[in-house]
Amino acid sequence: MISVMLKIRYVDVTLLKERLKREGATLVGVGDITEGLSHEISHLDRGIALAVNKSLSEDSVALLMRLQRLTERWFRERGFKCLVIPPDSDRIKGKNIAKLYHLFSHKTAATCSGLGWIGKNGLIINKTYGSKLSWATVLTNAPLEVNDPLTESQCGDCDFCVKNCPSGAVSGNLWSRGEPLKKLVNYEKCRSFKKVRPRFQEKPNCGLCVTICPYSRI
Repeated sequence: MISVMLKIRYVDVTLLKERLKREGATLVGVGDITEGLSHEISHLDRGIALAVNKSLSEDSVALLMRLQRLTERWFRERGFKCLVIPPDSDRIKGKNIAKLYHLFSHKTAATCSGLGWIGKNGLIINKTYGSKLSWATVLTNAPLEVNDPLTESQCGDCDFCVKNCPSGAVSGNLWSRGEPLKKLVNYEKCRSFKKVRPRFQEKPNCGLCVTICPYSRI
């Protein structure tokens, strides 16, 4: 019996990545997100992680959504399925896509594509930009070659965010892909702090754990 091994023919997204960066993307990565998928979307096993530097003058959410539309169009024109997961800050009530947020996290796409790890502050940390990035994701069934994932925290012994968190919400635990249920941040403490500090009530958090991170200050 002759066994024939079929070689997977990957779709080259090099030109797409280059165009996304020309259009304003700070980082673009591709990850195998199989382990992070719920049953409902298990057929979309590749994640395109998009990141935009929050320091840019342009509205990062609007820019990310424009980049997602470009990515979605690129895949659909080539006959592939895809699902756009908008930036977290665009979780507008009433939108159908809002019902899917619990099915997939941008953190999964970012770590699986090797663009960052989950810091002690519970946020994605990139070596160049720290936590000063806004993220969005496009899921697809296209057979894409993937980047090497990051599976362990690179925070080491640094505990700036732990010691300086005004609500004491940061536990100091190190993230690991092998221990996804390990608690990094007590978000109830974080939310309670916002209630007693009115100037933070319209923001997702006080932001100190972002600015105090050494990687965010490079």
